Amino acid sequence: MVTTTHSQSEQHDQPVIQVQGLVNSFGPVVVHEALDLTLKRGEILGVVGGSGTGKSVLLRSIVGLKRPNGGTIDVLGSRLNELNEQQRSQVERRFGVLFQRGALFSSLNLQENVALPLIEHAKLPREDAEYLARIKLSLVGLPAKAALQFPESLSGGMVKRAALARALALDPDILFLDEPTAGLDPIGAAAFDQLLVTLRDALGFSVFLVTHDLDTLYAACDRVAVLSQKRVLVTDTLENVAKTDDAWVQEYFNGPRGRAAKHSVASTISKE
Repeated sequence: MVTTTHSQSEQHDQPVIQVQGLVNSFGPVVVHEALDLTLKRGEILGVVGGSGTGKSVLLRSIVGLKRPNGGTIDVLGSRLNELNEQQRSQVERRFGVLFQRGALFSSLNLQENVALPLIEHAKLPREDAEYLARIKLSLVGLPAKAALQFPESLSGGMVKRAALARALALDPDILFLDEPTAGLDPIGAAAFDQLLVTLRDALGFSVFLVTHDLDTLYAACDRVAVLSQKRVLVTDTLENVAKTDDAWVQEYFNGPRGRAAKHSVASTISKE
């Protein structure tokens, strides 16, 4: 029994993403230099940092939308820069990505949006793909009638949920989220945070979450990585990160908004 528990603990701590010595630059402007970062299996990792620290650039480097200038990225046991196109495509099929604005196709209804990766990548017949799409839309809390609606007719919260359904279409091992609560009102953002945690607990995927939303950090994240000075300054639990001796960290986590977010989450827990 003890051996099993130990084995499960080791498996949980096993990294699904390991970035070492990453370098990213745009011409003479160096965004990342000697950046190291690890995402553990099953965790929600929040990535934060000031403007210009390259949070989204880091995400895009890992998912293959930007080729790094140096360093290595190991994902799900594979070193990405050593894979051929076909091998890399197989690894990337295990990703789910939700961009800041949702990136839904305006000419397709929600059912068709979610079915698209199932048709293109899983090669499912349209009828089967759309059936599974309706299940995914239900999974993220959207009503059945929403399946035939178009993105322009939906609220911001519904668009984010639909985009999440599409990101989950291929049952990914890793979910990448870029500012998922941006533009949502506080109630909608809190509901999205809770949905994310519920789905992670139920489905067991890992989450790489770029955000500036302090409420999201407190409500959803197991660990937080702070980008500063072209690297990851610290990665730890939110409580420990907030103690870091750095001016930006102190202002961000212990300033008025940070204290308010911490108080809000504490109040929610006490009510439960």
